[in-house]
Amino acid sequence: MKELILVIAKALVDYPEDVRVDVKEDDRGTVYLLSVNPDDVGKVIGKQGRIAKALRTVVTSAAVKSQKRVMVDIIS
Repeated sequence: MKELILVIAKALVDYPEDVRVDVKEDDRGTVYLLSVNPDDVGKVIGKQGRIAKALRTVVTSAAVKSQKRVMVDIIS
């Protein structure tokens, strides 16, 4: 899952070397923290959050097999 997020995020940004994904387990499930360069935050979120929503949809769909709740948080 982490690799999937990395591939998608690196394709969207101008500074792919600054893309990082950290994994955190908590009571809500698995949380993937996507960290990008501050200049690229808008590109990852997109207009009205459409790209962020699509990224979350892809990750959630890929996680259906594991039957765990998966979330993606975007931080700069």
